[in-house]
Amino acid sequence: MTAALKRAVLATVCASTLAAALGGCAPLLLGSAAVGGVMVASDRRTSGTQLEDEGIELRAASRLREQLGERGHINVTSFNRQALLTGEVPTEADKATAEQVVAKVDNVRSVLNELAVLGNSTLTQRSNDALVSGRVKAALVDAKDLTVHAFKVVTERGTVYLMGRVTQREATRATDVVRAVQGVQRLVRVLDIISEEELARTQPKPAPAAAPAK
Repeated sequence: MTAALKRAVLATVCASTLAAALGGCAPLLLGSAAVGGVMVASDRRTSGTQLEDEGIELRAASRLREQLGERGHINVTSFNRQALLTGEVPTEADKATAEQVVAKVDNVRSVLNELAVLGNSTLTQRSNDALVSGRVKAALVDAKDLTVHAFKVVTERGTVYLMGRVTQREATRATDVVRAVQGVQRLVRVLDIISEEELARTQPKPAPAAAPAK
């Protein structure tokens, strides 16, 4: 990992740790942004899909508050219109209600309900989860044969959820990398598998070489 990328990952981890301590499990995604002086490449979703995912998360969170109020601690993470529910709710009925509410949100194509019927996690637990997410992201950066921005990482109570649009080779390699990270107790893959040909079509074409000066 280059020094610049290490600074970028560290900055993201610190921000995510603070967010986790204040409000819940924050997913880590190095998207299209200048972080620590480095322009990090955009992820493989179209810009339209990225906007849809943001809308899904906002609408789902609002509707869950309307239905469940302050009961439980629920995080909604959408990637490529797949909605992942993590956190804790007090009853099985609340868990089922949460899934039904999110499934009805516009543009949601599937829901993975990973809510636990437990008391809310503590601030310490949420901060630890954010640190595990940071270690996972750093490990993906260190793996030179993986593209870190292809993945979104969510951690809840030591379980890491790996989301993204990747090839089978990338999925297998990332699985090996993540399972070796300190603090990862369980790995759940929420991946869209694409072909190598489809991946090649999504890659930006190199800029044409500049004409020599006369």
